[in-house]
Amino acid sequence: MKPVKRLNRELRAKGTVISLYKDTVEVNGHVAEWDYIHHDGAAAVVAVNDDGKLLMVRQYRNALDRFTLELPAGKLDDPKEPTLECARRELEEETGYCSDDFEYLLTVNTTVAFCDEKIDLYVARNLKKTTQHLDEDEEINVELWDVEDLQQLIYEGKMTDGKTVAGIMTYAAKYNR
Repeated sequence: MKPVKRLNRELRAKGTVISLYKDTVEVNGHVAEWDYIHHDGAAAVVAVNDDGKLLMVRQYRNALDRFTLELPAGKLDDPKEPTLECARRELEEETGYCSDDFEYLLTVNTTVAFCDEKIDLYVARNLKKTTQHLDEDEEINVELWDVEDLQQLIYEGKMTDGKTVAGIMTYAAKYNR
């Protein structure tokens, strides 16, 4: 494979979660313009209660204009924040549960064609009830689900969030045989 050379990167827009750039690149001797979205990163949690059920969050997602069922997750507060710290914080903020028993599960890059977002996923066990600490613009319902029922939603195309699908399927393959 021939190398791709970036000739220029121009910031087009900066939002609260992402930055949009226009990259000028040289590919196979041709100059092309590519969109590039930078995201500081995130963490997500497969939170398993004592009965083996997973804590899921149902929340409105503006990009899809509907409520989705997802793993608890959130963006890093700072690009240098350890993802485990983010996972701990987001678990408690979104679900009202905390844990001292976290294990790394996997990393996913959500949209490799144009975005560098990276999400580290963890499994949390030995959950302890605390209280939710939602942001003022969040409304999140916490639900308990059997892994098999979540897999069925995936197979039926009713659950399409990438981090959630990856987390549930990896957890099921590794621990729920």
